Amino acid sequence: MIQRREVPGSQPTQGQLASGVIRPLYLSIDQGGHASRVIVFDQAGRMVAQAHRSVAVSRPRPDRVEQDADALVASVQAALAECLQTLGTRCRDIVAAGLVTQRSNIVCWDRDSGRALSPAISWQDRRGQSWLQDFAPHTEQIRRITGLLPSAHYGVSKIHWCLDQLEVVAAAHRRGTLVCGPLASFLLFRLLKERPLLVDSVNASRTLLWDRRTRQWSDELLGLFGLAADYLPRCVPNRHAFGSLVVADGLSIPLTVCSGDQSAALFATGAPAAGSAYLNMGTGAFLQCLTPAEQALPARLLQSVVWHEPGALLQVLEATVNGAGSALALVEKGLGISARQAQNQAAHWLATADRIPLYLNGVSGLGSPFWRADFVSRFVGDGDEKAEPGAKWVAVMESILFLLRINLEELVSEAVDVQQIVLSGGLSVLDGLCQRLADISGLPVERLAQSEASAQGLAFLLASPPATPVAEGSAVTEDGVADHWVAEDWASDNRCERFAPAANPALLDRYARWRRALQAELDRTSAS
Repeated sequence: MIQRREVPGSQPTQGQLASGVIRPLYLSIDQGGHASRVIVFDQAGRMVAQAHRSVAVSRPRPDRVEQDADALVASVQAALAECLQTLGTRCRDIVAAGLVTQRSNIVCWDRDSGRALSPAISWQDRRGQSWLQDFAPHTEQIRRITGLLPSAHYGVSKIHWCLDQLEVVAAAHRRGTLVCGPLASFLLFRLLKERPLLVDSVNASRTLLWDRRTRQWSDELLGLFGLAADYLPRCVPNRHAFGSLVVADGLSIPLTVCSGDQSAALFATGAPAAGSAYLNMGTGAFLQCLTPAEQALPARLLQSVVWHEPGALLQVLEATVNGAGSALALVEKGLGISARQAQNQAAHWLATADRIPLYLNGVSGLGSPFWRADFVSRFVGDGDEKAEPGAKWVAVMESILFLLRINLEELVSEAVDVQQIVLSGGLSVLDGLCQRLADISGLPVERLAQSEASAQGLAFLLASPPATPVAEGSAVTEDGVADHWVAEDWASDNRCERFAPAANPALLDRYARWRRALQAELDRTSAS
């Protein structure tokens, strides 16, 4: 299944791989909100080399979040060069590469010059909300085709905004050289020798233009939104011969998997299992549970595609808390706390803070199950103004956990069997957070030792082609997942640290007061 573009003398042969002379390596590119990471894993899921570059984020208006698209390309290239330099001669053992990005980020570019014509507009961005509201009467139609709810976080409103507001984009459209697509497509075009115009199923699905039944752009939705397919990349599965990543000394690495970061995180320890809620906490917090192929559309959650290859489609029920790391960063800035100070003090604050206030967290919009793009974030309650900065920081952290509890209840209401939470992501390093999550949910929390879950999950998908293909048009069921992917001993050293739920009456009391305050605000803003 792994396809390699051979360069004489640059890569291992099939015979060398079969004989065990060569120990194959897998290169994961994870372009995230705050950094571009390049990590190389071996066949057992162990990290062999890594490098990263920080990337800047701009928030020019309260509802706008964007990045310099060309700078993102440069950051990936710099991290790639450093990682391969660290790896040395073992670069030639890399048999496949993959790419994951944040889903719903959109870029417009010129197919002739390759030049970016727009910023990379983040999934957190809600500049298209007012335009999208006009399509509220079509919610059920959109939901039936995509599995998602109409939200400005997804790509369609950003593509419309670029066509409507950026003259350079409109001019490229008139010339016939315009491409609009997910950030992943832009990076594939700029990083690969073949300059492909392709989009994988997971990233395509977050545009609100992709039909999950046909795995192609939906003519029905393109017509509804007044857009055209001629400036969109061609839809292909997540496993595909995307092209060649050409690096130093003529080394050419086939890029064979492209996906979304949250979707790949599901595979960090191998094939995902039913009964587990997979939670990845970074800029946002995303909760995913395997769902049967015949699962009816949930009332207030998402039914998301997390993997598609010829003959197989894997879906999850998904809940989103938009303001996680981004909410902490925003409040830290308002309180005059530096990122380094917060990093150094977080564990202490979680262990010692008292008189913790309440925080209504609508940073980047209130996600599932409420879906309010314009919800105003703030501290609430008597005496909250007098709270210490550390206590306010803990209040923001607890607001994330409170929103997660509501979403866990929503999953249970959809008849999802949740026995434990598997936690990953940058925020998961905090013991105090893990214990509070176990306490507020009443579920055991298993924390992965390797927090770079997206990169490790991508490496698993690179290393583990399916052993049992199923018929085209069918889906991998939650019971069939373990049989579909076979990778013995994957990430065996990434086993979890377990946090058991304990009685925490003070936390439950704050949750009860916070939930009343949230409902009162939802009722007030609905009535106004």
